[in-house]
Amino acid sequence: MVVSVKVFKKATPNGKVTFYLGRRDFIDHIDYCDPVDGVIVVEPDYLKNRKVFGQLATTYRYGREEDEVMGVKFSKELILCREQIVPMTNPNMEMTPMQEKLVRKLGSNAHPFTFHFPANSPSSVTLQQEGDDNGKPLGVEYTIRAFVGDSEDDRQHKRSMVSLVIKKLQYAPLNRGQRLPSSLVSKGFTFSNGKISLEVTLDREIYYHGEKTAATVQVSNNSKKSVKSIKCFIVQHTEITMVNAQFSKHVAQLETKEGCPITPGANLTKTFYLIPLAANNKDRHGIALDGHLKDEDVNLASSTMVQEGKSTGDACGIVISYSVRIKLNCGTLGGEMQTDVPFKLLQPAPGTIEKKRSNAMKKMKSIEQHRNVKGYYQDDDDNIVFEDFAKMRMNNVNMAD
Repeated sequence: MVVSVKVFKKATPNGKVTFYLGRRDFIDHIDYCDPVDGVIVVEPDYLKNRKVFGQLATTYRYGREEDEVMGVKFSKELILCREQIVPMTNPNMEMTPMQEKLVRKLGSNAHPFTFHFPANSPSSVTLQQEGDDNGKPLGVEYTIRAFVGDSEDDRQHKRSMVSLVIKKLQYAPLNRGQRLPSSLVSKGFTFSNGKISLEVTLDREIYYHGEKTAATVQVSNNSKKSVKSIKCFIVQHTEITMVNAQFSKHVAQLETKEGCPITPGANLTKTFYLIPLAANNKDRHGIALDGHLKDEDVNLASSTMVQEGKSTGDACGIVISYSVRIKLNCGTLGGEMQTDVPFKLLQPAPGTIEKKRSNAMKKMKSIEQHRNVKGYYQDDDDNIVFEDFAKMRMNNVNMAD
């Protein structure tokens, strides 16, 4: 069995400059981040003593495009790093194995480049839009681009510029830890003696996307009220740091009367299972996703991770967290009581059994999706599969006719 290596490619509208990238997902390992390594192929006769410049940029959109009036902008673009790719300014640059393979394959007109994410740069996150909203999605998006010019400040022409959208993601640590998150609350009632106690314990602190969360609920009713029903939710908490806005969305839920009513003096211990999935929240406005590219399957946004000793309050961009929320319905006069237990939702780290299983499932889907798709072809000599990026329109770049 021959294992193929997928390489993504995209050319300028005039076909003179072509990007080659071995991956679109770059991982933030908390203490360091994967570099953006790729290769550019340029037709030498086209340059005519001009140069090729590259940029790594991030766009932070925190408001709807249709609401931008009277010069007010709800997005901000930052150029994180820039360099001259052709001619190469650092001939001693160390290439990654993928770059070496591509340079050998593509010949003398291939030029490697490497961009580095700055420390504390946010992860890619997209806020899901409503079905009829065709504007640019809210969130944090990363783009690498290259253009031909005499200097870095030259006007960027559409015909000689190429842009690729990439993602910066975080993985779960190799060790998921032994701590079992829990919460204990109690509630008393006016004109009534005694309290109802509610304790919720999760079976782990870190869950992988697609895993079942198990919440063990213990209710002790020492009051004169009865518990009519129990509601369970998984809540996604989103903080948009640019405008200091916060909101929460339910991404999984269930309600049950099993074991109810819990009458005065009675106890109940029961485990509830929920699976938070993006597939179950399609077209729900405001759900945060792990950076959406093309029509591929996408996860809910991963929990924001920070270095040990630091708080998520110091993070920038869009900060994501999750909790299991349990609500007890104590009747019309008793009202509701609830508690939240925080946990982390992340992608499994490379090398783990869970990651291998996830990759196997994605590979099977990918084979089916691309079997008869144009722009996807295999080079039998070097076992490299090239996939064309769809052309993108960059409204924030000056364009020439």
